[in-house]
Amino acid sequence: MLVDKLNKYLRLIRFDKPIGTLLLLWPTLWALLVAYHGVINFKVYFAFIMGVFLTRSAGCAINDFADVKFDGNVARTKNRPLVSGELRRRDALVVTLVLSVLALIIALICLKTTTLLWTVPAFFIFVTYPFFKRFFPVPQLYLAIAFSLGILMAFVEAGVGINLNAILLFLANLFWVLAYDTIYALVDIKDDLKVGMKTSAITLGKFVIPIILISYIILIILMVNVAYFEKFSAVFWICLAICTLLIIKIMIDIKDKNPEKCFKAFLFNNYIGMVLCVGFALSYWLR
Repeated sequence: MLVDKLNKYLRLIRFDKPIGTLLLLWPTLWALLVAYHGVINFKVYFAFIMGVFLTRSAGCAINDFADVKFDGNVARTKNRPLVSGELRRRDALVVTLVLSVLALIIALICLKTTTLLWTVPAFFIFVTYPFFKRFFPVPQLYLAIAFSLGILMAFVEAGVGINLNAILLFLANLFWVLAYDTIYALVDIKDDLKVGMKTSAITLGKFVIPIILISYIILIILMVNVAYFEKFSAVFWICLAICTLLIIKIMIDIKDKNPEKCFKAFLFNNYIGMVLCVGFALSYWLR
């Protein structure tokens, strides 16, 4: 009985689907590596990694709370715990609150006061994102800001402030999120049109594929600038070349907007984040 109940809560926070956590984690690690020049501060890394997991999990819970009336009409989400009645909306609110408090406690123990101030806008954006899908034509852009604030927080925590590298990484991640979450939106576009949801895939219409490509190109250009200013060695350029090949594969897979291929292409973005993270790490550690 207890195991069954726990499983329902784990499904609520998408514990069985870690892709969202990973896509939030990689850019956070990029930022920590660049801000600290490859030096590992275990307390800070612990705080940020736990913050990523707890914040994303809380975001999933509040998302299901907000979308429960819509999720039943979408093939991909119709079996979520709140839709099926396995959990109540109140349960989702309690989970959101508990996870948010845990994240705050860890931040209070491990991070500087100046960094803590950034948790306020970050938390606000995460919990309000599900409601933006009702009226904002490009909610993916709002999510991109939420997924990028951790980058700025890493630089503030490192004591270097919001410098040029912080801005470059922030913008790079913003365009990356816009690209992959628009691909994700292509998966549900028919259902979203039926229920009246707003997404970038719907708003951009026939321009959606070109905009995704442009977003990826901007990601690569901004990463080139970070590598140039940090004087990275060949290892990073090799990783960046691999990422470019991954992007080419993704663009080929989504050209027909097939939902199944788009979903696989969305998942493939995990490798882009991971390869870039390896590139950043080795560029510092092999100096």
